[in-house]
Amino acid sequence: MIKPAPISIETQRLTVSLAERTYPILIGQGLLANAALLTPYLPQPRVMLVTNETLWPLFGQTLATTLTNASVNVTPIILPDGEVYKDGTTLNKIYDALLEQSSDRKTTLLALGGGVIGDITGFAAATYQRGVPFIQIPTTLLAQVDSSVGGKTAINHQRGKNMIGAFYQPQLVLADTDALKTLPDREYRSGLAEVIKYGLILDRPFFSWLETNMDRLLQRDAAALTHAVHRSCELKAAVVAADERETAKEGGRALLNLGHTFGHAIETALGYGTWLHGEAVACGMVLAAQFSQQLGDLSTADVEQARQLIHDAGLPTALPIEHAKISADILLQHMGRDKKNEAGTIKLILLKSIGEAYVNASIEAEQIHAFLASRQ
Repeated sequence: MIKPAPISIETQRLTVSLAERTYPILIGQGLLANAALLTPYLPQPRVMLVTNETLWPLFGQTLATTLTNASVNVTPIILPDGEVYKDGTTLNKIYDALLEQSSDRKTTLLALGGGVIGDITGFAAATYQRGVPFIQIPTTLLAQVDSSVGGKTAINHQRGKNMIGAFYQPQLVLADTDALKTLPDREYRSGLAEVIKYGLILDRPFFSWLETNMDRLLQRDAAALTHAVHRSCELKAAVVAADERETAKEGGRALLNLGHTFGHAIETALGYGTWLHGEAVACGMVLAAQFSQQLGDLSTADVEQARQLIHDAGLPTALPIEHAKISADILLQHMGRDKKNEAGTIKLILLKSIGEAYVNASIEAEQIHAFLASRQ
């Protein structure tokens, strides 16, 4: 059990411990208005601010002004908004801007946005001139508790999600919980899927806290939200520090993918953006729990507890069988392309109990197909 650190509603600091690549996570309210939190992590006073057309008027202009007032040269790169744009074409727009501005290896990329902006900016940073500094400034709940922490960067391919990417750590993660006030309800709930995930895989007391406090979280209560973000980041930071590149043979970082093998298959089959990432992962976690039960590993009571909390968060708990693109054949085909697979074997993250996950790489494809068919 990873013991929680004491918390308060004030700004919190966590550390992702990776030797010379160690970096802090700052969590709190009003952080975007404080340039002094960012400037110590800039090798030179020059940044490329990558965001999207929705977030630029909400937060981008203010952040740019804050940094400019601190004598930082800011060039915005404003991308289209949506998962469908997390691709090579959009990535090239970042490269184009970097080259047009004659950006060098000390130019820092700021990723201001959700998981799409964080992933694509991080990948651009990892590959431009073989690596330039970048800072994650997540503005969605999902990004604050998951995708901004740990150094996974990627773009999508039409045949698979996050298939082209790199491990590349940021200099800093700055999570301003005030940014969540403007988040649409659907996107906010999508982020709760990743919060629930941490309780399911690592921390039953945190899962129980979520059961008790889900209403407060849905109301975006500041204290509850700060605790949820802090504890989620605390759990992920510990896992990443122990297994940065997901190479552990037993457990390790792979456990963070609970629900993702099913979920990524759903996302890809439906078409990126039809379901949000967290919605697909939520459904995937229910499927993983039900499959764990079918294998005799998870109790009926735990399956129902997991399903109920996901339902209470306003997230899907069953496959969208009304969509023609969803079938056992199609889902299994996409699951077969998952990055976690080895030697043609589908690797699933499953549950022994709430708070205890494990990796199973010995399941026959036919068994998964039969299970998926039974869900339709």
